[in-house]
This record gives sequence, C-alpha cells and structure tokens, in this order.
Amino acid sequence: MKKILLPTDFSDNSKNAISYALKLFKEEECIFYILNTYTPIVYQMEYMQASTGQFELYDVVKKSSLHGLSTIKKEIEKTYFNAKHTIQTISTFNTLISEIKDLVRSKNIDMVVMGTQGASDVKGVLFGSNTVHVFKNVKSPILAVPSGFEFEPVQEVLFPTDYEVDFQDNQIEPLLELASNSHYRVNVLHVNYGEMLSEKQKQNKENLKVYFKHIAHIFHDVKNNNVEDAINEFQLKAKINLLVMINNKHSFFENLFFKSTINQIGFHLNIPFLVIPSKQ
Repeated sequence: MKKILLPTDFSDNSKNAISYALKLFKEEECIFYILNTYTPIVYQMEYMQASTGQFELYDVVKKSSLHGLSTIKKEIEKTYFNAKHTIQTISTFNTLISEIKDLVRSKNIDMVVMGTQGASDVKGVLFGSNTVHVFKNVKSPILAVPSGFEFEPVQEVLFPTDYEVDFQDNQIEPLLELASNSHYRVNVLHVNYGEMLSEKQKQNKENLKVYFKHIAHIFHDVKNNNVEDAINEFQLKAKINLLVMINNKHSFFENLFFKSTINQIGFHLNIPFLVIPSKQ
C-alpha cells in the first residue's frame, strides 16, 4: 500500500494538490496522510512566560487546525470516495519541515505531494519558501503541483539529466511506479554544450536504458547553452504532463533552483514537478 503525505495550509493551492494526488493514484491502494502544522507566533518568542492568554491562543489555533482537517476529510469522502483509499489526518504543533521529515521516517512515506505556493500566493515566484525548504531538506520524492493546475493523465514525462548521476534503484523507482496507473513515455533530455559524453556519462546512459526497458522512452540530445531554456522549449513542444528531476548535489538541478534567486531564474513551470532525492 502506497503512503502519500499531503501537507495543507487550507489554501486553494494546497487543496488543488490534494485533489491531484487523489486522482493520480485513484487506481492504487493508498493511505493519504493529510497534515497541518501550527506554531502560534507567541510560541516562537524566546523566554516568554506562559500565561492563561497564551494557552487560550494555543487552543484556538489547535481547534482551527482540527476543524480544517475534518472539513477537508469530509470533502474528500464526499467528492472523491474511493474504496482503495484510506484518509488519515494529522494536526500537530511543529514546524512544517520538521514534521514532514519526522513523518517520512516514522510512516515510511513514499511521496510528499504539495502545492508550489502557499496562502500568500505571489505572482512571479516559482516556488513558495516552504516548497523550496522541502526540496532541500526532505529525503523523499516530492511532487509539487502548480497553483490552479487541473489534473490530466500523465502521458509525456520529461526527465532532464546530465548523465553525471550514477543512477540507483531508489532514484528511478518513483518514476517507474507511476507506470502502474499511467501509460506514459519518458523523454530523457540531455542538454548538449558541444562536448562529447565522457565514459562515465555513456555508462550512466546505458544504465537508464536498462531501467526503462519495460516502459516507453526516448532519448533526446539538444544543443543549448542554457538548461532552463532547453527545458522550457521542450516541454512546450512535446506537451509534457510531468517534469522529473533528481536532486543531486553539484548537478544542474542544484544550480537551477538553489544557486539563483528563485523568482529571477526565468524558469516558467506550469506542470507538476517530481523531485527525487539522490539519497534516501
């Protein structure tokens, strides 16, 4: 049974991500953990003495969290009832990142699905700060769903790679497992800067062929001096439904998302984005 973690701040964006996950895995037996974390501002101030007012504030925030989760669970059971799905809610006093990390370990989470931006949706910003921190710190596959994206079956997957990764089972399995509920083709995209592949790169490419031998796939080699432009152009031409990357240190993924200001990288992502950690 697949275990999916669905963080929510009760925004439309997070609800949309939950809806996407329920539809994506509708043919699979799953436990969905719907998570809401809360940290009242008064608890974030150091050395503050406890008072009756503070405990009352804690109770109000806790009740609000529990009520929000109960409402979402009822909406799911009414709109997306599925005998294969079990819905559990988790309300906890903790920071979002810390709680996600704890649950990934304790519940053996297979994937975290979340919206790319939170309640304070800011135009021009690719990912909200929570999503970026999850990418950086959580050792689990993360599926980020763009705000307002309407579900469509996955048919064309874009998998950019520089072939510098020594591919391991845990890095490729999250991608292969989607094949159980979708019939899709993987488009392996290598951005060519004009240099020949090294022997290591050639071997890693051959390893990918072995991994993908039972699913439709095609290798693409495009010349471009800019990875962002190459991805943007390809996803528009091929009508890509899902972008997949391995979050490997010192790879172009890290350069693309963490070494540039997030709202200035000129990367326009309007499809779901699956980020797979290099190590789990």
